[in-house]
Amino acid sequence: MAYDLHSAPTAYPRDLAGYGRRPPQAAWPGGAKLAVQIVVNIEEGGENSVLHGDAASEAFLTEEPTRALPMRNLNVESQYEYGSRVGFWRLHRLFSDRGIPVTAFGIASALDRNPHIVEAALESGWEIASHGFKWIDYATMPEDEERQQIREAIAVHTRATGSRPTGWYTGRMSPATRRLVVEEGGFLYDSDSFADDLPYWVDVDGVAQLVVPYTLDNNDGRYVNSYGFQAPSFSSYLIDAFELLIREGADTPRMMNVGLHLRLSGKPGRAADLERFLDHISGRDDVWITRRIDVAKHWRREHPAESWLPGSRDPHAR
Repeated sequence: MAYDLHSAPTAYPRDLAGYGRRPPQAAWPGGAKLAVQIVVNIEEGGENSVLHGDAASEAFLTEEPTRALPMRNLNVESQYEYGSRVGFWRLHRLFSDRGIPVTAFGIASALDRNPHIVEAALESGWEIASHGFKWIDYATMPEDEERQQIREAIAVHTRATGSRPTGWYTGRMSPATRRLVVEEGGFLYDSDSFADDLPYWVDVDGVAQLVVPYTLDNNDGRYVNSYGFQAPSFSSYLIDAFELLIREGADTPRMMNVGLHLRLSGKPGRAADLERFLDHISGRDDVWITRRIDVAKHWRREHPAESWLPGSRDPHAR
């Protein structure tokens, strides 16, 4: 039977309109035209591995095509080890030398296995948001099991970093993830979305949840997935995106996300390319380079939930 759009239920679970032709004025600090937010993913030691009790080895975002083998994959393991042994420190120096604030998406079990990384990130004032308990695919996980893993992620993250996470990003999420995160409570935002260039509010069973969208195009995962680049290099793609958003930001300020991985952008050639983008954006007075938690707090202050979702309850509103 053909699907009849006009007779479909009104409670369609997707928002295809968003802000439409009139996005809100973000009112970034200092009148910035663009907020730039850089994420460093810390996943090393939290990926799929038979050593971690998983059925197979990791096969996602690696340097060469591979399969999820039901045994240890030493090639993949050593790529991840490069990220925590070398890549983190290279990226940490790039950001520290330029005074650039960063948000880390930290897999809880990876944070627990890399206390030296946690210590350096906290010393540098990085936000460490939760990236879930393990770097695995949650898409088909039973809901009760995912709920338990969210709770375990919070507990291990708190032990490893000394404080509870206030931001969340699963990445390989399930249809239940946002509802379970809201049910657990305590998060000022989640980033399990790629749907906008600005934060936005969603109603989750009567609770207002702030979404700070993430990115898969301004993401170094493009080095190793099958989609490649639409530009000569990663930095040129980032600079093109930055310059367009700056032009748009003269009328409607936007947000730009950049996603990095220790085992990818931590390699010398890629780090050298990343430097070009960092030097291009550093020191400008029309750009707010900030952490994700600071974007969330700003949006909550300037664009509170009641202005967008008058029927929803914001558990974090004062």
